[in-house]
Amino acid sequence: METAALVVPITGLELFQHRFLLAGEGPVLSVYILQPRPNVGASLSVLQHYRIHGIRARSRDGVSTRSSTVIIHGQQEDEKHSTSERSFYDFAIFGGRAVRLVRLHLGFKDVEILHLEVLGPLLELQDWALDVRWLSADNQSLLCVAVAHNGALLLDSTTGSALVQCSCLEGCLLYSALLLVHQSWTDAVLVGGTVFNQLIIWKPGREDVMINSGHKAPVERRLLGHSGVIFSISYLQEKGYLASASDDRSVRVWGVGALGGPGGKCGDSNPTCLRVLYGHQARVFSVHLSTGYVFSAGEDGACLVWDLEGGGKVIRTLKGHRAGGVRSLAVSGGTGDDERWVATGGADGGVRLWMVEDGEENKESLEEKLTDLKFPGPDLPKVVCIAGGEEENMCWSQFSVCTNRGTVCQYSDGSWETVWEGPPEFYSYCVMDTVTAFLKNVASRVTLCAVGNISGSIQVFPTSHPLSGVRLTGRPGKIHSIFWKKGTDKLYLLASGAEGFVYRWCVEVKMKENSLLVLSLVPLPSFLLPLCSKRWLTATICLQHHSNKELWVCGDRRGSLLLFQEGENVELNRTDHEKVNEGLQPGVKTRTMEEKKHDLTLHPLSCLFGVHGKHGVTSVSEYQGLFYSTGKDGCVRIFRVSQTQPEESNGDIHLEVLRVQRACRGMEWLERVLILETEIPEELGEECENVIRGELREARFVIAGFHAVHFVVWDPVRQERLMVVPCGGGHRSWSLWLSHTGIWSGRGALVFIKQGAIMTSQPPGEMLGCAGVAGRTGGWSLREGIHGRGIWCVCRLGRIEEIGIDSQTHKGDNTMYWEIVVTGGEDTSLAVLAINTVSGIVKVLSVITDHISGVRTVTATTQLQGEALSALLLSAGGRAQIQCNRLLVVWDRQRMTPSCQVIQVASHRLDIQWERKRNRHKTVKMDPESRYMSIEVLEEKTGWVLVVLSCSDGALRLFSVSEAENQIDLLWETFFHQRCVLCVATCSLQDGKGNRYRLLFSAATDGKIAVWHLTQSLLVSDNSSGATTPPIPCLVIPAHQSGVNSLVVWVKELGQEEDGCLVTVASGGDDGQLTVATLRVQYPEDGKVGGDRGFSHICYNQTLLEAPDQSANQFQLHVHSQSSISLAHASSLTALKLLSPGLLVSTSSDQRVCLWRVSDTGISHSGALCSHVADAVGLAVWEEEEVDEKMRFETEQVWEEKVDPVCKTSYVKDEEATDNPGNLVQDGDTNTGCCECSKKITKVGWVLVCGQGFQLLQLRDAGMDAEMWKKRREKENESVKVTFKKEEA
Repeated sequence: METAALVVPITGLELFQHRFLLAGEGPVLSVYILQPRPNVGASLSVLQHYRIHGIRARSRDGVSTRSSTVIIHGQQEDEKHSTSERSFYDFAIFGGRAVRLVRLHLGFKDVEILHLEVLGPLLELQDWALDVRWLSADNQSLLCVAVAHNGALLLDSTTGSALVQCSCLEGCLLYSALLLVHQSWTDAVLVGGTVFNQLIIWKPGREDVMINSGHKAPVERRLLGHSGVIFSISYLQEKGYLASASDDRSVRVWGVGALGGPGGKCGDSNPTCLRVLYGHQARVFSVHLSTGYVFSAGEDGACLVWDLEGGGKVIRTLKGHRAGGVRSLAVSGGTGDDERWVATGGADGGVRLWMVEDGEENKESLEEKLTDLKFPGPDLPKVVCIAGGEEENMCWSQFSVCTNRGTVCQYSDGSWETVWEGPPEFYSYCVMDTVTAFLKNVASRVTLCAVGNISGSIQVFPTSHPLSGVRLTGRPGKIHSIFWKKGTDKLYLLASGAEGFVYRWCVEVKMKENSLLVLSLVPLPSFLLPLCSKRWLTATICLQHHSNKELWVCGDRRGSLLLFQEGENVELNRTDHEKVNEGLQPGVKTRTMEEKKHDLTLHPLSCLFGVHGKHGVTSVSEYQGLFYSTGKDGCVRIFRVSQTQPEESNGDIHLEVLRVQRACRGMEWLERVLILETEIPEELGEECENVIRGELREARFVIAGFHAVHFVVWDPVRQERLMVVPCGGGHRSWSLWLSHTGIWSGRGALVFIKQGAIMTSQPPGEMLGCAGVAGRTGGWSLREGIHGRGIWCVCRLGRIEEIGIDSQTHKGDNTMYWEIVVTGGEDTSLAVLAINTVSGIVKVLSVITDHISGVRTVTATTQLQGEALSALLLSAGGRAQIQCNRLLVVWDRQRMTPSCQVIQVASHRLDIQWERKRNRHKTVKMDPESRYMSIEVLEEKTGWVLVVLSCSDGALRLFSVSEAENQIDLLWETFFHQRCVLCVATCSLQDGKGNRYRLLFSAATDGKIAVWHLTQSLLVSDNSSGATTPPIPCLVIPAHQSGVNSLVVWVKELGQEEDGCLVTVASGGDDGQLTVATLRVQYPEDGKVGGDRGFSHICYNQTLLEAPDQSANQFQLHVHSQSSISLAHASSLTALKLLSPGLLVSTSSDQRVCLWRVSDTGISHSGALCSHVADAVGLAVWEEEEVDEKMRFETEQVWEEKVDPVCKTSYVKDEEATDNPGNLVQDGDTNTGCCECSKKITKVGWVLVCGQGFQLLQLRDAGMDAEMWKKRREKENESVKVTFKKEEA
């Protein structure tokens, strides 16, 4: 088994020479190039089954390898001359009980090329390595190693032996250690963080003390103060400062003086605590001291930058990881420009990089500093907006404000001026909006302002010529809202008045010869909103329909989405036009519009009533054919305008919601959706096709809204904040400036009213954009995180083919495939992932956040539709919630990446169903803590699926899912098990006459497996719309001593001579046991087919453990044989899957993936692999046929090592995998031999293990027996594994 892709927590980081970032992900070492743009350079599996916890560079310059000699495990190798100048750097990689040396080769052809090489075998210690350092004056490969039992070793890496070892008199365990070394072992000083919450300093090296002398060094210094264990230690030699990060959520800075150096100094005799830094909300895992600053990272997912010299305050907060926290931290030294890199590795498997400048005390990366524009009194500002509206390329320097006395003021060039003073009817209440309009007869533009009052009047005027304004009057009553909207070639003004009327005008601005501006407002038919209590407009958008008629999509205060269409007569007729224009003279109040204008109102063609809840719709936007609406219900709804079939309703158009996207927890007040700038191909522009198999493709977007007292821009895919402004909350007037309308380019600015003051998040006049600020805001994402918490379930949908280019990363055959999988986890989200099995790249296609609790189980029905993969995805979990979504996955030829469209089908919750019941007070209310544990598809038909679910309340439930009706119905439920039902499985049988039978298997915490014959239940549920009577099991099999976590079922036909089959049931449980039971099935001789669907009748006369007297006309089922392996795993067997008939794959929390061969004679162990995924609970397996057509080389190599190749070495230029999967560490220059061309079709097995991350394993030799596995493992151990040995004194 070989690893094709791996995503686990990043546990080790190291920045090297401001050029490279080295990251440890499980046993994999990856190198990223930082300049000119951060990118992955190379990766290689280094520590086998150990996690990398530290990376230490050898302190010497790169050496040319033209004439160098490399010492590898006591052997001397003369390297061959290369065609280009190369240099290398050596690193010591450690983690767990292992240490290994790795060389990073640099090549300089057209671009910088990286190559990783393992130097010698793995060195396995007898204790956990906490820190490793190179001896600086060492010509050999000598390492100082600090171990967990408060000891230190001097290790010769070439021989794999310890030259010196010493332990401390303080015989306790260490959680962290820091070694300070100089030129020799005698200069070494060790700082350890003990389990007793103390820091101790002692010297392991003495000239008169050698190995096995029994000497134990005393403690030289002891630092007390922490109330929790210490996870990380850092030392700053310039200042003599020591920093420690602890479980007590604090960082302490100590003044200890000089440590280490010549003679091994132990610092001041009385060290003191200089600072106690509290700012993290959870445990602090990492700390780093730098000149003037302290960097700390912890479980709360934040990296804090502290100003050490300025009072110990937090000056920056770097956030970019999901739940689970930051597991590793690296900070580079300052450069000539006083800039430094900061890298963080998260529990989500992501790597983030920031550029931090010195002297940024007054700047923060996300939480913006506020600027007061000093609005002059005595009037109080009520409404604020950006002058000219939120238009593209408008300068962030001009703002318009309307006060409580109806005065409109404008801020420009650092000063305020009064533009218009309203009459008394504009006092105390007003609404305002501005827009930039182009003059019809002059190549210029002007800012228009519209102000509405409580009596129904609207004043429209240019801010540069307020005396040219026009007064409009609608029906008596308050003007609730005003909107300027631009059509294809027109400018519209909309005003939402009393009684649900929305008045509209088409506006033109012209300039006369005397430079006076003239406004022309042509009234249009009004919109009439549906009757409700809160009947006014809150959002609207205008677009051109394919029928050349303008459509208006609106949102109202009741939370409804409305669709209006312009009639054939867009404008009023001539007579009505003249009557309405009687009062449209500058500064003159018009009379009230005639009542007969009421007859010209437009009613909505389609209404989605109250979809955003009672707090209303906040925005509606459109991008490439799809609409995005937000509301104060915490949801974004993606919808479209659909055409009804011509035979239905005369081909009318209507609104159709595709799916719902939730923001983060606690973020209920959403304001708008912003499209990510990376979604817009520069070379394609607006002509980019946005269709997936006839469905419009959903764009990647971020959500702007209010989270508590902050204005936040939230990325729902990466689950992170991109911008934070402490504005005080949403109950205020505000406006957001963006460099491009509706597009999030990485930075924006907010202007708002707070306690009578006009505040901005950025000083006016600054042009904000994404250029040059990525490292200072959200940073660079070098590797994308998946789930911040544990992954509980996984489902493989299929694979799609990469089309459009000849992939250079695939040797021989040019066909490249991406595996599509869906994972669900503790963070309540579903992630749709695309995995490139050649390069190991993992892309997040979509994140579905419909669940309100953890996702426990997921399944899907899939089919290929040409080049697209279509899947009906069913997921279930906490709060007894089921979600159903339709996924369309295809290769996007224009963006050259996989793309996914999610369409929400239906949802179901038991508590909501209970609330809708009649006489529900007579029934027991559903336990809100009930959760679904497992889901299986029982029957699938066109547009209709039957699924069965196991539940923690002891019930089995059968549901029907109708995609056409967007509905999930409960058909029946049974409480036979009377305890938590952990898993279910199904199988379909068919006799020689074509009759079909369906069996269901369920298992609970009592260790018993129940077998259900559901053929008749399927018939009844298919023919009835209501609930049906639940069946009873026909067989109960005792299998385990405790809970059964997983079931696998497969069928073996007996042939034509015997009318029956064998059904094999394999199960794994909490007792670590693997049980296999074989059931004998006898079909009825005269079984009748029910209806036209091929089902037979069923009889539940008796439970069958042995059935010698049963009639031949009944369906017979009994146990044929049963076998088990009591200790299949060292802990609970959490997942079990069938790779092929008779070949099982199992996993457990003991981090082993095992293969089992099941035959008539019993169960045999076929092989095992130590997984890099902790707490493994999910498993997916599949087989694919591959055509292996390539040039095969027979080579000789100097150093051969067969390790678990997690990620292939890749180059920056073309990301070409250069390593042979059979031997990843061999250099191409060392291969000699001949080649031959071969073509072979093989079946390749794939195993995907999920837990705290996931690992994709490739199984090419699934058919090899246990002896072959044993020989292969022995060969690997012989060439790789090196046991640490002590040398005698």
